[in-house]
Amino acid sequence: MHNEAFNHTITDELRISPVAQDKLLEMIESEQDINGIRIYVSGGGCGGMTYGMTFIDTPTEFDCAWERNGLKVYVDAVALNLLEGVEIDYKHEGLNQSFVFTNVFAQTGGSGVCGACGAAGGGGCA
Repeated sequence: MHNEAFNHTITDELRISPVAQDKLLEMIESEQDINGIRIYVSGGGCGGMTYGMTFIDTPTEFDCAWERNGLKVYVDAVALNLLEGVEIDYKHEGLNQSFVFTNVFAQTGGSGVCGACGAAGGGGCA
């Protein structure tokens, strides 16, 4: 039986809009000793799946990395499977500003809005 090597690079499984990239990079640069952003998925049951983002200083051996223009985003292999096809955007609506995950959990149900990294509450790679 042949085991393929674990690929730690995220290519097109996850998309992040240029506006969201700029905002995330701005947030990382304002913190000390931060390596990047972790996107995670939690929950299940009758409440459905939810996701969140938090700052990360050291990735784990099971993390997959998405890197563009100095921004590093990490997703563990299980969460990446649940986020495949998702695009992360950043929206301003009046006084409200938030990260929005579009096409999130198309088959499993769930929520598509995130306050901000570090805010409340907080897959085998292709």
